[in-house]
Amino acid sequence: MELFFDYLRFERRFSPHTVLSYQTDLRQFAAFLLKNYELADLAQADHMLIRSWIVELMQQQHDPRTVNRKIACLRSYYKYLLRTNVIVRNPMLRITAPKMAKKLPDFVPEDSLNNLLNSFEFPDTFIGRRDQLVLELLYGTGIRLSELIGIQHDDVSLASHTVRVTGKGNKQRVVPLNPTLRLVLERYLAQKQTEFGTSDNARSALLVTDKLEPLYEKLVYRTVKHYLGQITTASAQQHPHVLRHSFATHLLGKGADLNAIKELLGHANLAATQVYTHLSIDKLKAVFEKAHPKA
Repeated sequence: MELFFDYLRFERRFSPHTVLSYQTDLRQFAAFLLKNYELADLAQADHMLIRSWIVELMQQQHDPRTVNRKIACLRSYYKYLLRTNVIVRNPMLRITAPKMAKKLPDFVPEDSLNNLLNSFEFPDTFIGRRDQLVLELLYGTGIRLSELIGIQHDDVSLASHTVRVTGKGNKQRVVPLNPTLRLVLERYLAQKQTEFGTSDNARSALLVTDKLEPLYEKLVYRTVKHYLGQITTASAQQHPHVLRHSFATHLLGKGADLNAIKELLGHANLAATQVYTHLSIDKLKAVFEKAHPKA
């Protein structure tokens, strides 16, 4: 398994989060085989044993999305074993994933977000400036959480109004900065220099803690939850990825081209971006119900 995880890290260049999820899933499957069938070698598992694990997961009422992620992990693992000649037949070819209900992305209404970002008085301190920049970057660029905390000082170009981010598979893209975001960024940089000077540590990661350590995920989650909690009580709308969904949804609602949104989000294919077309459909329905005589 360790060779497989190294393959994911260094050849496939999966994100640390994906590798960690695959490690958890594969070790759960290994524990299931050992406990129920006294089988220690995953390479010897056939499709029937794999199906029995999937059945158990469904009986334990795991979300179908979670089950499908675990199946995706096994697909990658057994494909790797086949590629490295550890097995001669892929047992996953006879496995069908459970169907999932399509879930529309959660997003915060445009007016609510604008009221928060434009009207809220962030403290005139380093933490206040940083928190404001976190929210503005997530909503103003649509970047992922991992991309946010990975931004370095050298990735930012105030002259060209852009920031370079590193996404999944270490793929880089350049995202434009709107005028408001650029102003917030300049204020943060000035406050950061006042707070920490111009040492090498202060010039590495863009976003840092009050102890000059790189910003970490839990702190971003707490920050976003604190501020979004002031405009929405729905817990599903209080995490960083909601700002990414809001970015895409609001762009589409203003008539932005779907392919342009795809590039801004860093999606590998258009299918991942098309989930946001639900907003256009809702607006079309509203127009139809308002204007059509038979509506």
